Amino acid sequence: MTTTERTTAERPERSVPKPVFTDAEAGAREFPDSSASARRYNYFKPAKRKQTHYEDVTVDVQPDPRHYLTQGWIYGFADGETGYPLHWTKLKAWGVDEPEPQRGPGTGGLPVQNWPAHGWHEFRDPNEEWEQTIYRYNANVVRQVNQNIENARHTKSFEQWSPNWVRFVERHVGAWMHIEHILGLYVFAANERSAPTNMHNTALAVNSAHKIRFAQDLALYNLTLTEEIEGFDGSAHLAAWNSDPEWQGVRKVCEALTAVEDDWGEAVFAANVVFEPLLGELFRSNLVMQSAAGNGDYVTPTVMGAGEYDYAQRDLRWTIACFAPLTQDREFAEHNTALMQGWLSHWVAQALEAARQLQPLWSQPDAKPPRFEDSLDKSKNRFAGICRDLGLSTPEELKK
Repeated sequence: MTTTERTTAERPERSVPKPVFTDAEAGAREFPDSSASARRYNYFKPAKRKQTHYEDVTVDVQPDPRHYLTQGWIYGFADGETGYPLHWTKLKAWGVDEPEPQRGPGTGGLPVQNWPAHGWHEFRDPNEEWEQTIYRYNANVVRQVNQNIENARHTKSFEQWSPNWVRFVERHVGAWMHIEHILGLYVFAANERSAPTNMHNTALAVNSAHKIRFAQDLALYNLTLTEEIEGFDGSAHLAAWNSDPEWQGVRKVCEALTAVEDDWGEAVFAANVVFEPLLGELFRSNLVMQSAAGNGDYVTPTVMGAGEYDYAQRDLRWTIACFAPLTQDREFAEHNTALMQGWLSHWVAQALEAARQLQPLWSQPDAKPPRFEDSLDKSKNRFAGICRDLGLSTPEELKK
């Protein structure tokens, strides 16, 4: 018998017990609420019968001492403000005038029967956007736009453009990138931290991402055209934006949007409710996309159309979901309606003045779009429909 055989015979084999998991310990294979069918939370009420993945990763991710955060804010600002100050907009949602729950030593865990400021927490983005969705969406848009441009390069489609249309695109389509850049960075991104809940701020961040991506789409398109079209001036848009009289009204409104003082609500409302239908869609849809095909250009509408879809199908949807309930608010409907009607009067007058300064652009392409007045009427009707969706009256300024 060898030494190894003798040692094995003298020492019996050990038996190691296997762990048996129940539903009582941290190592349980499945908790009562861990499966997809049983996933539920007790700190927010879903908008529908069952909460969505969007709600799981968005609702109350940033808690609020006026809404379930019992220990109070753990951070603040140099001026003494903490968290999400509700006075960063003049708009109000029911419950905002209720005092914050009083807390002191020994009170942190006490239940609160009626949490204040709950009205703001009812908002849900109908697009259900969050980090992963915006990455996927923007990536898909960029992929499709790039494929269209590459196909145009291979088929020499840019050679079909008339010299007059080349000059129009280099100056005026290029100028629009400045607008998207300003709105994306200095309106939506700048106000992303100011709204009262994480749901609002996520929607603002997504809106900002749409705008910045569209600005970059236009910048890259401008570089491609500089390479593909002989004599294309890739810097002409700078002179147009800075000096052309047609653009100075739009530029003035854009800069005014960035200067809205201490009210994220007014800045977002003015941008998405007034500026976009009366100026954005007027230029993108009713001028560029209506003119391009007649001038031999089937590529630019796909680039502009991506930005148009951002607004019409996504950014406007969350904007209406944000502001429309405030005109029906159980406590502050009258206050909010009067406030937003005032915003309409103020911003519509400026937008229409800027729109009329754009009128000479309608005569520049060889193949003309529909008449400027017809295009403006279409934008006005679109804007009036948005007002109805918000529960607001069409302002008198629209008739001027």
